[in-house]
Amino acid sequence: MTQKLPAAGTTVRPPVRVVLVDDHRMFRTGVRAELTEAMGAAAGPAVCDFVGEAPDVDSAIAVIRAERPDVVLLDVHLPGGSGNGGVDVIHGCFGVETAAGAPVRFLALSVSDAAEDVIAVIRAGARGYVTKTIGARDLITAIRRVADGDAVFSPRLAGFVLDAFGAAAGEIAEVDEELDRLSAREREVMRLIARGYQYKEVAKELFISVKTVETHVSSVLRKLQLSSRHELTAWAMGRRLL
Repeated sequence: MTQKLPAAGTTVRPPVRVVLVDDHRMFRTGVRAELTEAMGAAAGPAVCDFVGEAPDVDSAIAVIRAERPDVVLLDVHLPGGSGNGGVDVIHGCFGVETAAGAPVRFLALSVSDAAEDVIAVIRAGARGYVTKTIGARDLITAIRRVADGDAVFSPRLAGFVLDAFGAAAGEIAEVDEELDRLSAREREVMRLIARGYQYKEVAKELFISVKTVETHVSSVLRKLQLSSRHELTAWAMGRRLL
């Protein structure tokens, strides 16, 4: 794969060192191929460098302790350990740090969107949780953000975390300059989209057409300078708007 060279004077960030943990070999191969292809099509150096992989709890703990990656892409349901899958892996790697002295961070990547799975792995210490329907570019962005210490969640899953960790539904957040850019209707649409509602669901909830929802979403993303629903969810969570 040929990477495009950065412009002169540009600070080049080292790639995020990633370990991929999933009990299906074909899925691991597919993730690596999709992300490699996406990085090859993008301008600039590679964002991720896969330094290891594992199919079960015990081998995952071993490779993470040996490689000390920046981020672990972690399936929730894995064989081995005490039967708690990804939670066992996180517990087994407690205290492991990268070469730079930062904690190894975990990003759950699972087919499950069950509340109990999301809450269990976040309580164990994962920094985020995305489902396997996520696109390659969004996954690359999520990996970088988790490496930087941010929390990342797929739409609809953020509400589970907020409820589990005591954020009051409907809590009034401080209105900042960015929020002031949105109309009252755009704020309503933004909150529902950030919680994971589909366009049809938003339309039904607010008694407006799907086309109107699409228009509002485009306007919200443009005004907030965001590019996806994942970024919108993170933005709303950061302001405790969900």
